[in-house]
Amino acid sequence: MSRYQCPECGYEYDEAAGDPHQGYPAGTVWDSLPESFTCPDCAVRYKEDFQPLES
Repeated sequence: MSRYQCPECGYEYDEAAGDPHQGYPAGTVWDSLPESFTCPDCAVRYKEDFQPLES
């Protein structure tokens, strides 16, 4: 499972944990998030702006 980080605020989306508060259960992979996904913390960055993190 991978992790992705918002370059604006540092929010991390972890596929293993998902983001249940946003409606994405644990195990939800990045590619299955909608293209309209924005950072839930700052709402400034879009999905394509997130950077993959090293495991």
